[in-house]
Amino acid sequence: MFPFVEITPEILKTMAAVFTEPQILQLFLLVVAIVALQYYRIGKVRERFFGLKPRGVWRDVLWATGFGLLGGLLASYLMVFVGLTLSGSGLMYLWPLAILLMFIDARFLCFAYAGGILALSSLVFGWPAISVPQVLGLVAILHFVEAFLILISGHLGAMPTFVKNAEGTVVGGFALQKFWPIPLVAMVVVGHSSGPTGGISMPDWWPLIREGLGANVDNIIYGLMPVVAGLGYGDLAVARTPRQKGRISALILGAYSLLLLGLAVLADQRPLMGVVAALFSPLGHELVIYIGKRMETGKSIYQPAGQGVRVLDVIPGYPAWQAGLRSGDIIMEVNGMAVSSRRGLEFALGVYNQVQLTYYSVKDQQVYREGIDYQGKGMLGLLPVPEGNEENYMELSTKGPFRRWFNNRFSRGGW
Repeated sequence: MFPFVEITPEILKTMAAVFTEPQILQLFLLVVAIVALQYYRIGKVRERFFGLKPRGVWRDVLWATGFGLLGGLLASYLMVFVGLTLSGSGLMYLWPLAILLMFIDARFLCFAYAGGILALSSLVFGWPAISVPQVLGLVAILHFVEAFLILISGHLGAMPTFVKNAEGTVVGGFALQKFWPIPLVAMVVVGHSSGPTGGISMPDWWPLIREGLGANVDNIIYGLMPVVAGLGYGDLAVARTPRQKGRISALILGAYSLLLLGLAVLADQRPLMGVVAALFSPLGHELVIYIGKRMETGKSIYQPAGQGVRVLDVIPGYPAWQAGLRSGDIIMEVNGMAVSSRRGLEFALGVYNQVQLTYYSVKDQQVYREGIDYQGKGMLGLLPVPEGNEENYMELSTKGPFRRWFNNRFSRGGW
């Protein structure tokens, strides 16, 4: 049996060092600040739709930090369970290469691409001197933690947006963007023993990945050290609700991470499998992205209704929310007057400060009639779906600076 009970106090004590050791704490606060900037940017985009100043940014950051602590704890257990060490993980190469790839395309910042390239380079050219199973095992574990965080929180704070579908029609949807600061615990090799050391006794099959640890694996003395990382998630929900899309994305990404981890363990036993694992790291991740996009090419669930005005999003705490309106509901009448377009709804609402809304609840599959006084708030706090002729919509592009520069030069013809 794996000694989870004995290891837990050591993991928790080491994770606590993130908040007690000044240098590690400064790095963690830097990651938190970067996360805060991302959530502030999301708030500014939301302001374009609702006309509200960004608020609740620090609440979002606190939630992200709390979820990040859970993710970091899971990552720590997985790294110790597999037996990954920082000495063979190639982190000193992963980060610079990932940042360089980001300038080509933003999605290449993911370690799946840098890890695959480094693994192939090590296998083919012998440089850099890294452990391929360790590198790809690290990539797999980080993606499994990301899948876990997407499952429990990826749908929270989904941002309403307008996008153009394959037919060129502007439809409603939700941009899912999450960022988490991750404090975690990693193993390091601190020495070798010639006899009993009095530490935690590990099972005979451990570690699962032994490459890069030398010949005397059973005599290695390991230590734990705190590490700070950051994870991000971006997706689009058009044909499904944010919660549905988050769950499916988490399952697909989780399957990818488990397959990659299995290949990394096999590569530790059969070197030829290292090539398969190195290729699967970026190509499998591209397949995950492709499947996610294909899932959203179906009919949008945030299109105009046959009768009434469909709601894309509702601001919590505002009159429409308090009246029970939620995303996907259909407003049928305002003070007994039927409405069938955004313009008609705006006209009807512009006449009264107190209104009686008749709407159809998608969740309850019932029609409700609610009186609303929104004079104090100044607005109902809802956003209808686009009606196909919107001029403002979000361009879905992850092109980096290098790729945009190349495309601009090529489109002008000449260098």
